[in-house]
Amino acid sequence: MYEGAVQELIDELGRLPGIGPKSAQRIAFHILEADAEDMKRLSEAISVVKERVKFCTICFNVSEAETCTLCRDERRSDEIICVVEESKDVVAIERSRAFNGRYHVLGGAINPINGIGPEQLHIRELITRLGDERITEIILATDPNLEGEATATYLVRTLRPLGIKISRLASGLPVGGDLEYADEVTLARAIEGRRNTAPTAPVAPLVRTPRTTSEPISAS
Repeated sequence: MYEGAVQELIDELGRLPGIGPKSAQRIAFHILEADAEDMKRLSEAISVVKERVKFCTICFNVSEAETCTLCRDERRSDEIICVVEESKDVVAIERSRAFNGRYHVLGGAINPINGIGPEQLHIRELITRLGDERITEIILATDPNLEGEATATYLVRTLRPLGIKISRLASGLPVGGDLEYADEVTLARAIEGRRNTAPTAPVAPLVRTPRTTSEPISAS
């Protein structure tokens, strides 16, 4: 235990997700030893992000304007909405460059232990967006863990009566990984999500020409 401001800083850092007591202590002493101007810029950056950044009124992604850049982009498809838990998931999917539709950020996942139910997420707003007749598919891209699966199951049950196609991100073996190191759940999902690997062009069957009895047999 430290006295005064140092312990208060450690306590506050320890409130951050993924920061344990030892990490909080290490970061606190790094701040103490770092250049004052560097820490001043860090403090100002935190203040500015809290003042300027808000949530998009359409998809609830982080934005400094009323709507985010992705919602304002007219080149993106209005037919598909990808539903994610957090804004960081949007960044991850955008890095893949494999999706050109719209997003909807739930703001978390169903977690009864932490008091997070469907009412605390942006599910009602998602249902409102689905009133747009241009939308033909919903992609559920929640995390492949207990909370993410519970959220996806709830969304499927809630959205299915709307008659819109609902798909789920595939899960299974990572590219470049070794089969022997995969856990049972990952292997099970890889087997369940297996794909047909039929060749694109049919392979001609091997035809053997029978030898007639009139053909001479050469001696070696």
